[in-house]
Amino acid sequence: MKPVILAGGTGSRLWPKSRAALPKQFLALTSEQTMLQETLSRLHGVQASHPIVICNDAHRFLVAEQLRQQNIEHGGILLEPVGRNTAPAIALAALHALQSDADETLLVLAADHLIKDTGAFHQAIGKAQKLADAGYLVTFGIVPDAPHTGYGYIKAGQELETGMAVAQFVEKPDMATAQTYVDSGNYLWNSGMFMFKASRFLEELEKYNPKMLEICKKAIASESQDLDFIRIDGDIFATCPDDSIDYAVMEKTAKAAMVPLDAGWSDVGSWSSLWETSAKDANGNAVIGDAILENVSNSYINAEERLISVIGLDNVVVVETKDAIMVAHKDKVQDIKNVVTRLKQEKRPEFEFHREVFRPWGSYDSIDQGARFQVKRITVKPGEKLSVQMHHHRAEHWIVVSGTASVTIGEETRMVTENESTYIPIGEVHALENPGKIPLELIEVQSGAYLGEDDIVRFSDRYGRTAKK
Repeated sequence: MKPVILAGGTGSRLWPKSRAALPKQFLALTSEQTMLQETLSRLHGVQASHPIVICNDAHRFLVAEQLRQQNIEHGGILLEPVGRNTAPAIALAALHALQSDADETLLVLAADHLIKDTGAFHQAIGKAQKLADAGYLVTFGIVPDAPHTGYGYIKAGQELETGMAVAQFVEKPDMATAQTYVDSGNYLWNSGMFMFKASRFLEELEKYNPKMLEICKKAIASESQDLDFIRIDGDIFATCPDDSIDYAVMEKTAKAAMVPLDAGWSDVGSWSSLWETSAKDANGNAVIGDAILENVSNSYINAEERLISVIGLDNVVVVETKDAIMVAHKDKVQDIKNVVTRLKQEKRPEFEFHREVFRPWGSYDSIDQGARFQVKRITVKPGEKLSVQMHHHRAEHWIVVSGTASVTIGEETRMVTENESTYIPIGEVHALENPGKIPLELIEVQSGAYLGEDDIVRFSDRYGRTAKK
């Protein structure tokens, strides 16, 4: 069995923590591990081969680094050049998996789900595998603990050996309809997790959406290896229909089956759902970080950098990051998408980036800026190197705080140690490397007429970014 982890998406409903450049699957929201790392960790104890992870091109280094942190070997990090929903993504994974095993079974999981009871999850996987071996396309149906309008539902059909046939997929209902579904006992939440033989999925896809399969075959025929990543033909894949696995296959196939899962599952789709799954105090408050509450109840408070004080409120969400604060009534958190839309329309940096931005070599934190200057705290991981580059519009001063830097300016390379500094004039080709065993921390002061991140001309780069940022 080969896990396929779907790690695309932007997670805009959890802004300001989740940003386009750092979506929720790469955040530590429910434990010290990120949600992607949790998803992979809960596979321990399951007989499975190295997972395939599917992600956006822009997030490739985040995936690679988070797998490296957990010492997780992978079976390929497959890059989607453009988002085309879950059906094409799974088709690409199936085609890639069949290159090495014609009888491969896929366990398709989202990278951003919470499952509290790992034992129950493993038992459900065992039941699903028996159905997959019998030729079924299996989905995991979540046993509902209350009516919910945010999930699709699956109606159970006839009993099978280790599960049940799927009678019907149902769209997200209104509250009254959701209540009748829960009361009947015949409907489960649609989790978006699946198991099937790769070959069986492709057979059903060819039957119901042959154009999608044809395009995916053409796109992956010329796949290439780029460091840890597998690239496909972006021009071809861009012509692929945009469709979910439910619409493309599961709602049409006569071989859909379901295994019930009662394991404390949540898709962590909003701040209110995160409050529901969090530990709470006697007043129903879930508090993360430094907060002082006075006469507050049933609320979610998440402080990242500063002290938050909340007084006399009920049923609210307060989330603070280095560069933004969000306050909402818990019943209105779905309207965060409107804020994110406005941020995107106004081209504000808070839509895409946090103040601290992660790169394959480390990170930088923009700690101050003003007219013609910007100050960053830069962290370079041991053994890593920034690209050989040049700027047209800015000069830079580097002051080493800790560690040792190997600095190349023009033709000269020298070592810069703690409390030493160096200066890079406008237009000078330069590079920065950490040759040491500990992280390199330095302060960068930029000055000039234009300080945008796109004022970078890369001449060489070990991460393959000379053609793009």
